[in-house]
Amino acid sequence: MRNIIWIRRLALVGIVLCFGVVVLGAYTRLADAGLGCPDWPGCYGHFTPAGAAANITNVESAWPGLTFESRKAWIEMIHRYAATTLGFIIVLITALAYAARRERVVSLPFAAFMLAVVVMQGVLGMLTVTWLLKPLIVTGHLIGGLTTLGLLVWLWLTVRARTAVGTIASSDSQLAPQPSAAWRRAQRFAALAFAALILQILLGGWTSTNYAAMACPDLPKCQNEWVPEADYADAFVLWRGLDINYAGGVLDHPARVAIHFTHRLGAIVASCLLILAAFAAIRLGSAAVRNAALLVLAALVLQITIATAMVLKTFPLTLAAAHNAGAALLLIGIIALTRSLRPVHMPPPTAGS
Repeated sequence: MRNIIWIRRLALVGIVLCFGVVVLGAYTRLADAGLGCPDWPGCYGHFTPAGAAANITNVESAWPGLTFESRKAWIEMIHRYAATTLGFIIVLITALAYAARRERVVSLPFAAFMLAVVVMQGVLGMLTVTWLLKPLIVTGHLIGGLTTLGLLVWLWLTVRARTAVGTIASSDSQLAPQPSAAWRRAQRFAALAFAALILQILLGGWTSTNYAAMACPDLPKCQNEWVPEADYADAFVLWRGLDINYAGGVLDHPARVAIHFTHRLGAIVASCLLILAAFAAIRLGSAAVRNAALLVLAALVLQITIATAMVLKTFPLTLAAAHNAGAALLLIGIIALTRSLRPVHMPPPTAGS
């Protein structure tokens, strides 16, 4: 039982840390610090930017054409340190899940998958730097971070649902009402909203990594048009080769307009589905489900407010980073809603247990 308690605690710590890593990663990218350290996992061949600063002559000779900027280097390395700490937490959760396999509260395949996602995140983090901020890789890195966050949230909610006051729940009937037509309808709306939010996050990542955020500086129109002139053919080319530095973006303005405008259209669709899912859930009358639905609505209002302020104030760095935080909060909300609408099943016994 002690292992289960520690898994729950570590999952909660992991959620908070992963949220910070996602927001800090966005800040790193938006502050143009993604190449603050052009190598990986160190910084100009040193463990810390301070080490690089103390050997600036050697650094400049080893990386000709690059200028060491201490502020950007520290932003990048703090993000790496936080991500590494998160990786250790997930390794520990996986080890504890294996140790507690007889309690059947944490699924070992789930824990192993979460660990695999974190390992892939490390690979994508390396490629983000060594492949010069390729939009496909950077967007994948963002999605990997949010996937890790989502898995930790799901784990924490599931362990909490499967344990009550330190006692492992013995049956599903204690944890979820019998499904009804209205309940199944709410589940479908939540699934659609979840899918729409994932697509919207992908579009948001593509907008950011292609430096298309400022392509539509007005609101509600874009370029003073309801349907602006845009180049969709060039906007969504996923791969353009390895020998291109994407810092600052390489797309022409019409392509960036296409990306940004598509992101805005996606926001309308995702918002409508999130609202439908929340109100369908509220009508069920369950307190837990209602609270999760209210979290979704609150996060949605916050995200729309941030997005509007970001455009009206000409995309300041703090609001742009907050926009990523809003997306993470929406993800937490829709996962909480989805979890609350599903019965809690105890996983089958592990072989040999």
